Amino acid sequence: MPKRSYPFSESFSSQYKVHVGQKQIDNCGAFGLKYRQETYEKTKNLLFNGTKAMMGRIWKADALVSGLTAVSPAPGHQTLLKGQTRIGLDGRLQRADAAPGCAAAPSACCVCQRVSGSRKPCSQCERPACAACIRQCNICADRCCSLCTVTDYSERYERVLCCGCSS
Repeated sequence: MPKRSYPFSESFSSQYKVHVGQKQIDNCGAFGLKYRQETYEKTKNLLFNGTKAMMGRIWKADALVSGLTAVSPAPGHQTLLKGQTRIGLDGRLQRADAAPGCAAAPSACCVCQRVSGSRKPCSQCERPACAACIRQCNICADRCCSLCTVTDYSERYERVLCCGCSS
């Protein structure tokens, strides 16, 4: 007895069980761009809010340690220290001058937080740093704090590069 013939046409596609999750909908669905934009905005807001909260704690602790008294800012304005930047409404950093009557920048080193010894301003961020924390860029010879420098280990000897020269 011969075998039965195949009952379906050549164009028949077999049906498979396929799991479609939220990630596939976000990436390939009709509203994929909208979902990705919402995810991006939510992530950006979480990062900015976390940074603001953390910086608020750091400045409060720094004011307590150095004995500075906080000046109440005008409504809608924040008290900024010399050389400090703030996040603008468009999400970019904006440099702002210190508010009048604002306390001076803390005299501790911006890297190691030591108060003793002399400090020089960093050429990149203008924060005071002690001699132990200042490093000289191998390309432009600017003196920068160790927060604003990157050590390049790709060659035989390590090189110290400032943020401007490393990019």
